Amino acid sequence: MTGGAGFIGSHIADQLARSGDEPVILDCLLPTAHGRGGPPAYVEDYETVIGDVADGSLLDRVLPGVDAVCHQAAVVGHGIDPGDAPSYALHNGYGTAVVLAAMHRSRVSTLVMASSMVVYGEGRYACGVHGVVPPAPRAAADVAAGRYEPTCPLCGAALEWRLVPEDAPLRPVSTYAATKLAQEHLAVAWARQTGGSVWAMRYHNVYGSRMPRDTPYAGVASLFRSALERGEAPTVLEDGRQRRDFVHVRDVARANVLALREGGRAGTLTPLNICSGEPHTVGELAEELSRALGGPPPRVVGGARAADVRHVVADPANARRLIGYTARTGFAEGVAEFATAELRAPAVVSG
Repeated sequence: MTGGAGFIGSHIADQLARSGDEPVILDCLLPTAHGRGGPPAYVEDYETVIGDVADGSLLDRVLPGVDAVCHQAAVVGHGIDPGDAPSYALHNGYGTAVVLAAMHRSRVSTLVMASSMVVYGEGRYACGVHGVVPPAPRAAADVAAGRYEPTCPLCGAALEWRLVPEDAPLRPVSTYAATKLAQEHLAVAWARQTGGSVWAMRYHNVYGSRMPRDTPYAGVASLFRSALERGEAPTVLEDGRQRRDFVHVRDVARANVLALREGGRAGTLTPLNICSGEPHTVGELAEELSRALGGPPPRVVGGARAADVRHVVADPANARRLIGYTARTGFAEGVAEFATAELRAPAVVSG
């Protein structure tokens, strides 16, 4: 379990252990996710190796006897600015290549890996006249004027969002997204060359206990909660109506366990949307958290970051059909629980 001491990886390890498996955790404890402490207490019962996925010799010592690799290690989130690109490329791209090479040397042929909805870029949209079309790029002038909805590149009409299937075009628009897609491409090549099987778990907006706090590498739920704990209103960009699928980490962990149990098709990579199937707006998330914590209402400030997209809402049908996954934690229940859930210690962020 690479990244096994992290937010999602530790929950997968817990569910595997409860079902009789023996997770072996490999984690380098990046300060941007873990602060400067040692391994968190919730992994102390597991065999834990502190080290980097980019260390091939270490992997050669860890992998013999392993049945499958669940690859969760990554630098995630928007980050600070394009200066983060080498870190993303090293940990996500090169690190994955080293893992795949070591798996080949140790004859481990099953991989379940964390991918992301960000590989889609903008989600799926339809024009009333032209059908499903890629949206025209959002102009800075439109964002500044509060015009956030994507438009048809052919006629300029407003588009309506649709559920994104796994065979949608892949158009990453951020450094993180580019490296997640690179991970998928590397894994496809490995599977074709070795006969191995890969499930690429395209997570949507995951939230829940053990998220890192106070870091630009965290998800929006953690950023909102950190603000509320400081007594500040959560800051919502655009108009707050951008739509996402917020999925609880317990459900994401269970999806990984199901994929490990199912096994994939030899020589192929199968992508799966791992989501709740219950879309909500970013503004709704901020409002729910503010109510749950008794904090100030969200502050909607307009604007958008350069790599932001408007709507990404997943089609969950393939995950249900192929591995029997359906989310069990509803939005209201999950957000209420998250409001007081354990978070990790503040991370170390260098500007």
